[in-house]
Amino acid sequence: MPTLASTVDRTDAPSDRPRETIDVRSLGPPEPLKETLETLVELPAETVLVQRNDRVPQFLFPKLDDRGYAHETVERDDDVVTVIWRE
Repeated sequence: MPTLASTVDRTDAPSDRPRETIDVRSLGPPEPLKETLETLVELPAETVLVQRNDRVPQFLFPKLDDRGYAHETVERDDDVVTVIWRE
């Protein structure tokens, strides 16, 4: 199983920026969406947010698009990793 860092490195997210990781696997809907959006507001614009979830956060994607974030999701054996950044 690839490490979290190697999974993020396989995405198009900028590799030269700081990263923040949140784990929302134990939260029921809509808490992962809420937690992710609240975290993004608090982060510096150059920080890449890495969300670990137990499912593809399909309802998060349109909200990220509306707010101008780029994102990429990788499904792994035991979780789903969504990487979010400002272009």
